[in-house]
Amino acid sequence: MNHSGTVSIGRTIRRRQLREMVPLADSTIYEMEQRGEFPRRFALTPRCVVWDLSEVQAWLAARRSKPILRAPKPNLKQRRVRPVREQDQAPGAASKAG
Repeated sequence: MNHSGTVSIGRTIRRRQLREMVPLADSTIYEMEQRGEFPRRFALTPRCVVWDLSEVQAWLAARRSKPILRAPKPNLKQRRVRPVREQDQAPGAASKAG
């Protein structure tokens, strides 16, 4: 019973199965969903959310075919050195914590 405009959904997976396939934290997956970078979950019941298995597999295949470039290493020559604090007190008059 497939009406026009209705999407047919195949197999779904729950959170435990998703974690086995995608080794990311729940918070990372949630943030990526909000940005549209990961397949959206949907609720079967108020307490049960699932993901479409074919969407997750397509996402994994896309990630595999197009690797993410690592961030460049920092240029240590541009690092700012922490300035030295000037001493407020006379030499030898430093307070001691007791």
